[in-house]
Amino acid sequence: MSKPLKILFLASEADPFVKVGGLGDVAGSLPYALRALRSEKLDVRLVLPFHSTIRGEGLTLNRETVFTLPRGSGEVPAQVFRTDIKGLPVYLISGAPVTGSLKVYDPNPNADGEKYTFFSMAALEMARRLDWRPNIVHANDWHTAAAIYKVRREQEDPFWAGVKTVFSVHNLGYMGAEAENALLDYGLPPIAEPFYPEWACRQPLPQALWAADEIVAVSPSYAQEIQTPEYGYGLETFLQTRRETVIGIVNGIDYSLWDPFHDDALEKNFSADDLAARSANKAAMLSQFGLTQNPQAPLLAMITRMDYQKGVDIALGALRKITDLPWQAVLLGTGNAELEAQARRLEADFPNRVAAAIRFDAKLSRQIYASADMLLMPSRYEPCGLAQMIAMRYGAIPVARATGGLRDTIADGRTGFLFADSSHNVMAATLRRAIAAYGHRGNWDDMQRTAMFEDFSWEKSAFQYADLYHRLVD
Repeated sequence: MSKPLKILFLASEADPFVKVGGLGDVAGSLPYALRALRSEKLDVRLVLPFHSTIRGEGLTLNRETVFTLPRGSGEVPAQVFRTDIKGLPVYLISGAPVTGSLKVYDPNPNADGEKYTFFSMAALEMARRLDWRPNIVHANDWHTAAAIYKVRREQEDPFWAGVKTVFSVHNLGYMGAEAENALLDYGLPPIAEPFYPEWACRQPLPQALWAADEIVAVSPSYAQEIQTPEYGYGLETFLQTRRETVIGIVNGIDYSLWDPFHDDALEKNFSADDLAARSANKAAMLSQFGLTQNPQAPLLAMITRMDYQKGVDIALGALRKITDLPWQAVLLGTGNAELEAQARRLEADFPNRVAAAIRFDAKLSRQIYASADMLLMPSRYEPCGLAQMIAMRYGAIPVARATGGLRDTIADGRTGFLFADSSHNVMAATLRRAIAAYGHRGNWDDMQRTAMFEDFSWEKSAFQYADLYHRLVD
């Protein structure tokens, strides 16, 4: 009987321990989904920094090992704790570079560079100390990229010889420039790569792209986009030379967490077989924000970080161009001050049809997914995106820009509406098309059901990762 493949999975955040963004959803779901594939025999182990925001209460923690890492002319102590969650071994790494920071992502860039370089090196040393030799090291984004580069440099070490590496790119735009000095301190010199600009040779994410056996972008379209000047940030020429080892696998969502039939946050639960029950959520949402009850007007929504990357300005401008049509809108999010102000101005100009909730509110976001008729996602770029998958699961039809994972998960005219150009006018024209479709309620109900039946489960993505792991080792 063949032995399970050993996968060392490194991330800066993972739900339920700590979650700041989409990576927390991915690292909090994918390792479980991989271990659940019984036929694939994957021994996945998750490694996280022991952030100060992670509370030990309620966790059964065992100290596994203590060691020091060489840094410059000195050494840095590290401790490793283990806990098991739903059968998944999770290792939490502690040390001064981690405990000295009060946030997962520190406002001081130098602190983050030190913290995540230390963590990446400690995660590898942990495996050696525990005598648990992985078949594959799987790292995510710049925060854990140094581990990929380190494994490449250690191929003459019997412990690391033949160990394969997978590097997931969730957002190429963040490369870890803040870690340049820390890399040198922990013994990782710049690489020599003729297809890189000089600065890229000193930063962790480009180093991991150079060193990894396989590069995984979080959607097939994003895997192609990062090989173009528009999205490649100066690395596109190099990535084109590696096109055979750059693939895209769409992220998933946890269907046990996102289920309108059992979601306690909703006014009324519903399913694709009982869409009529969904209307109670819309009525409650309109009442909550003092908007007019108008079944003929679709409720449009944005649940987003207020950021120009997310195209918030595009959506706000497009809504102003379609005021002759019946619609209402609820906007939820926080971030850029100017975009927050634009959202408030739209609310002030149209108080009976627009509500702007400038805050983070997890419960309200669930209620909006369950009540909105359409979710607006005009992102200038979107490596994968999870909101469109959640929206479809809850019967909200996405109206989105055809980029990255949005293009890969939304079928125009069947499960949503897509537009190509990031402009107010093009989005406004697409909204006119969507609102016209909403007027044909029988067809609209069919579109909702089709969207709700789409399979964005982690099991589907996990099989693709499992196939990649086996292919690399074989």
